[in-house]
Amino acid sequence: MPINIPDNLPAASILKDENIFVMNETLAIHQDIRPQKILILNIMPIKQTTETHILRLLSNTPLQIEIDLMYPKTHKPKNTPIEHLKTFYKTFDEVQKNKYDGMIITGAPVEHIAFEEVTYWPELQEIMTWTTHHVTSTMFICWAAQAGLYHFYGIQKYMLPKKLSGVFYHTVNDRKVPLVRGFDDRFLAPHSRYTEVRRKDIVRIKDLEMISESEIAGVYIVGSKDEKRIFVTGHSEYDPDTLKEEYFRDINKGLDIHIPENYFPDDDPSQPPMVKWRSHANLLYTNWLNYYVYQVTPFDLEEIR
Repeated sequence: MPINIPDNLPAASILKDENIFVMNETLAIHQDIRPQKILILNIMPIKQTTETHILRLLSNTPLQIEIDLMYPKTHKPKNTPIEHLKTFYKTFDEVQKNKYDGMIITGAPVEHIAFEEVTYWPELQEIMTWTTHHVTSTMFICWAAQAGLYHFYGIQKYMLPKKLSGVFYHTVNDRKVPLVRGFDDRFLAPHSRYTEVRRKDIVRIKDLEMISESEIAGVYIVGSKDEKRIFVTGHSEYDPDTLKEEYFRDINKGLDIHIPENYFPDDDPSQPPMVKWRSHANLLYTNWLNYYVYQVTPFDLEEIR
């Protein structure tokens, strides 16, 4: 089944060019099926790029997905045209009476700032609390994973000696966890961050489960035992060139930055990177949609408690 997105969302043409089945709103209303309603809180600077990353992965499922896009009203983005926001995005005021099968909260380049100093932190806290009784399952990505772990469980983030950037091997701690069903013994996923959460802080919380980690990148996937919250510290949704673009952006800013690990062939930035994480990225999102959203969400969304 396709992903159902607004008729003229820019990501639609990109996904269609990749032969991804995209259904516009006009066609979707004629199907006699209840789509899975997914809310995406996009707090990345260039929202169109992140939309495409996430919608690409959500499309790889037999379910029909209906998307609402949201941004924090207390933060004015500098890198996304206001016309794009007015056309395709909603604020929390517009959705807070709704209920959703699933929700995704993206990362944001604010990890060097204390949570309480982020301009939209109070609004984000309100939204995260709201998810408990309005969303069947929420996935938190990168900085949002750290923010969610801090908000719900008091888990601190720590600065790393240098930016963690690259594609790293991970292992699965418990194969019986549905989220990682079908994962290989060792699998790759991208990371791009300056901070981390630590294993010792997570294992002391009885309501959390360490699902996947890496010897180099550390904590990767954490889940609440009631399956309502999934915290992913990496960026499995990244395009082939995303780490490359970030690397050259940092170089152009004059930052002392290392070449992303295990990414460029022979660590040569002049060569095109080879994608080695796509299959597990698709598995992660497909498993989440199937086992944590579709299989457990009520047919009547108003029954979410």
